[in-house]
Amino acid sequence: MFDSGFGGLTVARALIDLAPEEHLVYVGDTGRYPYGPRPQADVRAFALQISQWLVNEHDVKLVVVACNTASAAALGTLRRLLSVPVVGVIEPGVRAAVRATRNRRVGVIGTVGTIGSGAYQKAAANLAVPVELVCAACPGFVEFVERGETRSDQVAVLAERLLAPVREREIDTLLLGCTHYPFLARTIADVVGREVVLVSSADETAFEVSDVLARGSIGRAGGPGSLRFFSSGDVAWFQQVGGRLFGEELGDVGALTWPEPPAIGDEPAERPADSGAASV
Repeated sequence: MFDSGFGGLTVARALIDLAPEEHLVYVGDTGRYPYGPRPQADVRAFALQISQWLVNEHDVKLVVVACNTASAAALGTLRRLLSVPVVGVIEPGVRAAVRATRNRRVGVIGTVGTIGSGAYQKAAANLAVPVELVCAACPGFVEFVERGETRSDQVAVLAERLLAPVREREIDTLLLGCTHYPFLARTIADVVGREVVLVSSADETAFEVSDVLARGSIGRAGGPGSLRFFSSGDVAWFQQVGGRLFGEELGDVGALTWPEPPAIGDEPAERPADSGAASV
């Protein structure tokens, strides 16, 4: 599992709660954080580099792209080039939001890069049920979460401003399209109204991983799995912020240094998302 930094720890937390017997290797690419403002070609190259390292160095049986920006930029490339199944956070979240909506008007909030990619609109268009998506970028949310300011007056004021476009469209479901945003759920709910259903892509991705493991008969049986965490940036910072977001099980964090990744081409057309296996 990997993310540009800390938000993917919400996916890791959900997954080990759901499948504690699985071994987990998590990479926080904090040395190149954040991914949101970067060109998609750069994000795609980073995602492939990390994924290949997970497969080659840790012999992982499945890769989770626990980052909305990387899922939007690189999922098709990873599914085409890796020899293991790949799960992103966008498709599971969209499917859950479509199941939850009553008036078929769904809000989606995320980083500038994720919202600008159109990935959520594409994922919704592939579903049989027609829905209206109301998308809004929320710059600044991630930084508040990582400072631990999830209920401050400042983040409440920012949320009022950024969430106004989705609130005005009378959505009944809001998809939290960034893995940091569940930490702001109470503030977000205060702004959009308690009658709006909040959908976490982290929880839904964990369910998707569990389904892929079961369909492929690659789930692990036995006692509790191991947890290993790596950061490509300041390890002490990762331990401090990650420990607050994930819990004391975070433990020691290994240091990574990446060589310059090779450039790769444009994102290819994806395989059908429900195939459950990657082509080589």
